[in-house]
Amino acid sequence: MIDINEIQKILPHRYPFLLIDKVIDIEANRVAVGIKNVTINEPFFTGHFPDHPIMPGVLIVEAMAQVGGILAFKSAGVEGKVLYFMGIDKARFRRPVLPGDTLEITVKVKKVRGKIWMLTGTARVDGNVAAEAELMATIADK
Repeated sequence: MIDINEIQKILPHRYPFLLIDKVIDIEANRVAVGIKNVTINEPFFTGHFPDHPIMPGVLIVEAMAQVGGILAFKSAGVEGKVLYFMGIDKARFRRPVLPGDTLEITVKVKKVRGKIWMLTGTARVDGNVAAEAELMATIADK
């Protein structure tokens, strides 16, 4: 397991944009599973939407990208680098994510070519798919 302290050593993101609480499983060059506990205290809920809070889909995709970043960094064994998000394809949102939900985010390596990582991500709540997407990112110098 990778806890929040180690996540902060790997990713440059901080509040309010660090969207992963822990990584519960990781297999280098293959798959990582991260957890995001969604609470009503999230700053985005004040505007999305005040009377019907729903986690924005773009932030679910960002959470997938952050799990993917941890997977790429741990797999490549690099430090002092940054992962730049390059693309999103086939993003689909299947159900709303609400306060109190726990997102289980699975990111799998589809292909690695040099510094380019192609990944697939799936976010689930209680085993049901909430969102899925294909992601592309690159490891670069800061």
